[in-house]
Amino acid sequence: MPPVRKGSPVTTHVSRRISRLLAGSVLAAVLATTLSSCAPPPSDSSGDDYYAQQIEWTPCGDSLTCTTVVVPTDWSDLLSAPISLSLVRHSPSTGTSQGSLFVNPGGPGQSGVALVRDGVTDAVDEGLAAAYDIIGFDPRGVGESTPVTCTADASELDSFLYDITPGIRGSDDWLTAKKATAQKFIDGCQEFTGELLQHLDTLSVAKDLDVMRAAVGDEKLNYLGYSYGTFIGEVYAQEFPQNVGHMVLDGAVDASAEGPEGGDQAAGFDMALGNWIVWCLEQSDCPLSGTPEDAATQISDMLAALDENPLPTSDGRLVGGDTFASGITSALYSPDTWPDLTDQFRGYLSGDVDPAIALADWYNGRNDDGTYDTNDTEAFLAIGCADTPASDESTWAETAQVLAEAAPILGPYFAYTDVLCSLWPHPPVFASAGMRPTGDAPIIIIGTTGDPSTPIEWAQGVVESLTDGRLITYNGEGHLGYNRGDTCVNSLVDAFFIDDVVPPETSTC
Repeated sequence: MPPVRKGSPVTTHVSRRISRLLAGSVLAAVLATTLSSCAPPPSDSSGDDYYAQQIEWTPCGDSLTCTTVVVPTDWSDLLSAPISLSLVRHSPSTGTSQGSLFVNPGGPGQSGVALVRDGVTDAVDEGLAAAYDIIGFDPRGVGESTPVTCTADASELDSFLYDITPGIRGSDDWLTAKKATAQKFIDGCQEFTGELLQHLDTLSVAKDLDVMRAAVGDEKLNYLGYSYGTFIGEVYAQEFPQNVGHMVLDGAVDASAEGPEGGDQAAGFDMALGNWIVWCLEQSDCPLSGTPEDAATQISDMLAALDENPLPTSDGRLVGGDTFASGITSALYSPDTWPDLTDQFRGYLSGDVDPAIALADWYNGRNDDGTYDTNDTEAFLAIGCADTPASDESTWAETAQVLAEAAPILGPYFAYTDVLCSLWPHPPVFASAGMRPTGDAPIIIIGTTGDPSTPIEWAQGVVESLTDGRLITYNGEGHLGYNRGDTCVNSLVDAFFIDDVVPPETSTC
């Protein structure tokens, strides 16, 4: 199972993925034109040329305009080659706007351009859409910005994501095979991405975001970040505390949280799976039986059986424990997809693993025809390795045991996720190390009690690290709290952005 994203989609199951407007050679041609006409590389090392660049918004849909912003590949060398960042703006139909509000859906690797272009009310509620110009952007390496690419074609990405690793999980043979797969992926990243590969860190993204703020003419940054998008906001608030306007971070990532890599998420997904089990057992069509403990054992048995004997899908791919676990976790991001998890288990009990791989495909952005619309899996992994140092291999077996104890069902499938980053060719930039003051502007953090991907404890930890952090606790299931139908959360966020009403230090919805 690939590592679970720090933040996953903020849209629904059906609308999560949309096609890229530009791909392959078309994107390359457009990018070359953009870099020559939008803003040339600076003539000196001050960075002023990047901040002074003039952008032009062009119509690209109903109430939508699009543009590009240019930034350096390497912020420590402002004369390095420029890269292009893609932005889309949704303007209020009334023509009256309070200013710009940047949004990011998380990942890392998810497209903010797609989020806004696919439907602005996936990004914000109707109140904010009517009050602000909503700007979605693709960070460096992502989507329609200059992308990170690690595979030559869809079949290579299929192999990386779905092939069965031979050997017993955690054994020397198994780790050797995992390392070989990881190294092939890394070799592709280096071949197809070039210099950008060593400059995908979130600190660079925060610096890019400040250029975007200046390019659209804003003195202060108004920002709404989801999941990993909260980490962009946190790093921005450290790097540019004087430029923070109104900032809301939903599903906060606490990169300084202690414990083994993936431990909090493993426990979070096991918790969410337990909540699903209770719900399922109350339904007349639940494929599991007995007590919640019995049902949990049945799921563990399924995973163990698939580890030993993967089952074929109708298209010939094999589903082992990793892919089956990916299907489980993908369905736990929202109660809306809980019925899909019911279908996955019902299918398995009848010998059909197509529902399981369908959920894994949805999570990985794989289409029915075997193509991938976006590069979000490659960007997710590359950005993750760019940000965070891998643990030492000597600790992996012990960590696997800790994860299995913390999350008995899914914990084993969160272990050994540091294999890829342990081989990464560039040192990480751990942007949250030694949190610096975040300025006087209040920053609103939203944490959801039943959130599997960004546990409520992370939100609580981030609030403590901010100069003026305000916590909204949403008592609910699934990932994230804002724009999920809860009027309490929505009203607090909208009042902050629209009316400048700062919520109290703690609020509960």
